Order: sequence, then C-alpha cells, then structure tokens
Amino acid sequence: MPNSQALVSAEQLAATNTARYPNETAEYRTARNALLVEELELRRHIERVAAQRRALPAGGEILKDFEFVSEDGATRLSDLFAGKNTLMVYSMMFGPQRKAPCPMCTSFLASWNGTATNLRERLAIAVTARSPIERLVEYKRQRGFDKLPFVSDLSGEYTRTYVNADDADVPGFSVFTKRDGRVRHFYSGEMSGAMADLGQDPRGAPDLDPLWLMLDITPEGRGTDWYPKLEYK
Repeated sequence: MPNSQALVSAEQLAATNTARYPNETAEYRTARNALLVEELELRRHIERVAAQRRALPAGGEILKDFEFVSEDGATRLSDLFAGKNTLMVYSMMFGPQRKAPCPMCTSFLASWNGTATNLRERLAIAVTARSPIERLVEYKRQRGFDKLPFVSDLSGEYTRTYVNADDADVPGFSVFTKRDGRVRHFYSGEMSGAMADLGQDPRGAPDLDPLWLMLDITPEGRGTDWYPKLEYK
C-alpha cells in the first residue's frame, strides 16, 4: 500500500461520491457520506494490517513433521503442502467427545469449500480435527465438502502445539510456509475470549467467515442471539 502520507484524505474521496437513490433524504445522504469516510478508512486499515502481517519475520521452524491420518492413510504436515509454498490449516471443533460437529466451524468450512477451487491455485489447504478419520470422512460426505482435504490429528500433538496446549475443544487457524524443504510457522490467530470487547462475541479480525461480514451490512447486524445451526427446519 502507498505511504499513507501520500494518500488523498478519505473526506476528499468521499466528497467525489455522486451516488443518489430515489426518495432519500438529506439526513440520509449526510449520514451515508459520513459512513463512506469510515469505510474508506477501514479499507486502508485492512491494507495496513495485511502489509504488517506479510512483513512478519520468519516464524519458528516446526519441532517435528507432525503425523496425521488422511483419507488415503498416514501423512505428515510437510505432505499437506501438495507442491505449494504456503499451507493454511483450519482446526475444527469436532473431537471424539463431541456428539456432533461444531455448527460455527461448519459454517466457516462451507464458505471455505466454496472458495477452495480458486484458493488452491495459490496455496494448499487442510482441515484437521481430533476425531478418527472415518468420522471426518463421513462428516465431509454429509456436508458436501468435496474440495477440502480432511486429516485426523489422532495423537493430538499438532493440536497441543498450534491450537491449545491443553487439547481443549477450540478452533484454530494457522499458516505455514515451506522453503528449501524447511517448514516454518508463519501465522496463527491469537485473539482469545479474554480479548473480546464488551458486548461482543469473541472473534478474530479480519473475520474469516463471510457470513458475519454479510450480516454486518444489514440493519439488524449480527445480533446477539443467533448462531448457525447444522440443520434448519
């Protein structure tokens, strides 16, 4: 992103807006243009954060090439790169103690499955959970997640290292890089429930599930008493 000192102010950019809609009031237009200024600033902040993330120093090399069980048998973390330099791993809440998979994780994976065709042109992706692979394969089949490779972290070593040291049933998201045969950790979501703002559900930023981003654009917003379900009547 260009140096912020060289950018035209958001107010100046918003002043060029010519959008008008039938029967809108002057009050609406004033408020909408004020919102447009904030949206322009938000876009710039997202760019600054993304640039800062990309500029992170090299992360730590993995302690070991973690073992997983894939649909085709035993595999390792390094194998999940599938010829790419970058690997995204989503750890979902579906441990053996759960009777059913997490609805929130399922919502996120539904979106990820849809974009996987394009995403895999740039990087590798994988979904892991603590349940046996047979259970994960059946879940994948039921939900139609045909674009996502699932692997079982049966031993829990990966989960305890990069998701939760106590092997708690919580979600995790990590990015790894592979250069010259060496696998390094690049990024993991680190916002915990203790970091949640007053009156808000704990969540990371940017939000990885477009469901919530789309609800944010509606008059009702996300609300405080609605969450995705596995099935709707």
